[in-house]
Amino acid sequence: MKTHAQAVVIGGGVIGCSILYHLAKAGWSDVVLLERDELTSGSTWHAAANIHGLHDSTNISRLQHYTMTLYKDLEAETGQSCGVFQPGSLYLAQTEAREHQLRLQAAKAKLYGMNFHEISREEAERLHPLVNFDGIRCIMYEPDGGNVDPSGVTAAYAAGARQRGAEIHRFTPVTATDPQPDGSWIVRTPKGEIRTAWVVNAAGLWGREVAKLAGIDLPLQPTEHQYFVTETIAEIAGLDRRLPSVADRDGEYYLRQEGQGLLVGAYERDVRLWAETGTPLDFAHDLFPDDLERIEDNMMRAIDRVPAVGEAGIKRVINGPMIWSPDANVLMGPVPELKGYFCCNGIIPGFSQSGGMGLMAAQWITEGEMMYDMFPWDVARFGSWAGTEFTRAKVRDQYAHRFAIHFPGEERAAGRPVRTRPVYGMQTEMGAVFGLNYGWEHPAYFDAGTPDSAGFTRQPWWHVVGREARMLRDAAGIIDISNFAKYRVTGPGAEDWLNAVFANRMPRAVGRSCLTPLIGKRGGIAGDFTVTRLGEEEFWVIGSGMAERYHTRFFAEVPLPEGTVFRSMTEAMGGFNVAGPKSRDLLQRLTNASLATPDFPFMASRWIELAGLRVLALRVSFTGDLGWELHCAEADQTRLYEALLQEARAMGAGPVGSRALMCLRIEKGYGSWSREYSPEYWPQEAGLARLCKLDKDFLNKSALLRVVDNPAREALVLLALDEADVTASNADATGGEPIFRDGTGIGRVTSGGYGYSVGQSLALGYIRAGTAQAGDAVAVMVLGRPHRARILAEPPFDPKGARLRA
Repeated sequence: MKTHAQAVVIGGGVIGCSILYHLAKAGWSDVVLLERDELTSGSTWHAAANIHGLHDSTNISRLQHYTMTLYKDLEAETGQSCGVFQPGSLYLAQTEAREHQLRLQAAKAKLYGMNFHEISREEAERLHPLVNFDGIRCIMYEPDGGNVDPSGVTAAYAAGARQRGAEIHRFTPVTATDPQPDGSWIVRTPKGEIRTAWVVNAAGLWGREVAKLAGIDLPLQPTEHQYFVTETIAEIAGLDRRLPSVADRDGEYYLRQEGQGLLVGAYERDVRLWAETGTPLDFAHDLFPDDLERIEDNMMRAIDRVPAVGEAGIKRVINGPMIWSPDANVLMGPVPELKGYFCCNGIIPGFSQSGGMGLMAAQWITEGEMMYDMFPWDVARFGSWAGTEFTRAKVRDQYAHRFAIHFPGEERAAGRPVRTRPVYGMQTEMGAVFGLNYGWEHPAYFDAGTPDSAGFTRQPWWHVVGREARMLRDAAGIIDISNFAKYRVTGPGAEDWLNAVFANRMPRAVGRSCLTPLIGKRGGIAGDFTVTRLGEEEFWVIGSGMAERYHTRFFAEVPLPEGTVFRSMTEAMGGFNVAGPKSRDLLQRLTNASLATPDFPFMASRWIELAGLRVLALRVSFTGDLGWELHCAEADQTRLYEALLQEARAMGAGPVGSRALMCLRIEKGYGSWSREYSPEYWPQEAGLARLCKLDKDFLNKSALLRVVDNPAREALVLLALDEADVTASNADATGGEPIFRDGTGIGRVTSGGYGYSVGQSLALGYIRAGTAQAGDAVAVMVLGRPHRARILAEPPFDPKGARLRA
């Protein structure tokens, strides 16, 4: 066994072998994989190994499509069979919501050139004569769907990696991962030790245990999962072709051909967690006792749909473990607090995603960033707040609702609350309905009489949000922004450090603020921030709350000058945005500081006394209206809120939730991180090029210089949807809907909602450069069906900024 390697992959399941293969394919031949037992031991070997291309997330769809096409290339390259069967997959919709989901996916497939389309019942019956299609609203067909052989795929990745120089050592458990002063690692095993720049934790069921060797706690929890295979079914034995798989997710089961019988699996409501305190080290190719009674309800629904299942005997039952994250997505990426430690843990649809996951991991490790924005997979989306009880509750919920639709903006109550502010109880009494942002509870809207709900169409709370939005535009609104990420930078090198991190030039005058992008490794937008100068050696930085841990990777790349301190203030400080035409009057009643424009202009900031409390006031507002952000010590939050609300009542103002805020910012055409701003988009595409000062050095400037003079590939546009169309469908765009012009796909929506104060259904989105311009008519595929829209030349609310700067 070698003593040095560029990377050491821990775990010989399908994901670990895929990462090893893709690292070697990227040119890193000096890489090693260590497996404690035999390859595929753990959860890989017993997987049902279904493959499908479409996902509600566009980028995950791209990676699943890559994975599906990779397997046959891998067979040709290595000579190792992957056991690929692609008879297609039938997707059934029993409910209106499921039909909306499938039609949206079909529209996306058309946009991205993927094969997924609607077929008739007659065609479906021809493809799968054993299925009873009664009660089905629509049927989609994915010709490339199917399944693979778990052991064959893993062996093919391993063979491909070895052919490129990688080493694999079986029966070589890792006993320690020790960080070294120079940033490298020593990986220790009974067979020797390896020094490496990168440790890759792809240990599957043992991901938690391997992580703890490096002092990391990963929010992961294994469960039991069952499927069974029937005896031979005569109708299948008599066919000269393989039957397509059936995705009847409203029935909460999956079904495909296995041999001359059928394989049926289920995600039951009676969830069984396993290995809650740690995965046994002697577990390998083991299974649990059969417990089919637990999935009886799911089995009966499968029998109703495919009666042959109930007529056949059961040949074998597989009850094995799988390991979950709190949201059922992989925990992937470099651990922000450590150098050179990469995670890839908690994968559920491993055989649909293994290739894409390996590709993304290899790009991140070898190039510093992935080609796609995969924040939904990033390990940094969870922090230390995602503890054991939260993780167990979320995993129970995710498993039991595996096939439930994840609607846009849906909030699920399991495991909450985790992190709350002092005003949480007060807001609850006021009727707040809460959302979750990086563990924090924050008000989504205020009306306890209208319970939260989720769907593709307008929900009952749509009218509540409208009242809040119009109240703010007519008078004023008070928005809790405590979940924004907040940082304080002090010391003699504060200005130089911030200029070295951010693309814009930091404010030179005390009391002034600026907006600035953070540039990624490929020249895209890794973040957008507001920076305000509070003193000669003191700055305040505000960014995306959900990206706080994500952004620490970038901050850590620029060493702090001696005597300079960078500190997160997110937990220590609370805050509110008071915005609207009467916001100045409201606040002026609580302070002796002049808020008049000559004394407190737009983008100004200073500490003031308000309601007897020391408050940092910034004249900015994500609503696009006249307004101030107010940040105070968390201990003062309740007193500040009470004072603001008392004055608000006298002028027809009141509390406003985050859903109204999202609609208000779209009226102004403001982008939001992870939607309009992401590492995939160049500054010139997102309208942020003017904020990048190329006459100074900053983080990843060289990457920006490589792309900044390139013509924009896409343009960020604001669209107004036809009111008659959205009224007829009772739906607004929410994000992800394709945009077509004359039948050709030209882009997709990134954010959408109703502009209550302007009376228009609006959407922000990207379109390919040169395909359309302001005033042109396009079609937005809301609910997967065309809705007429036009591209706006300017935002419908306050296009000249008169209100904002009043």
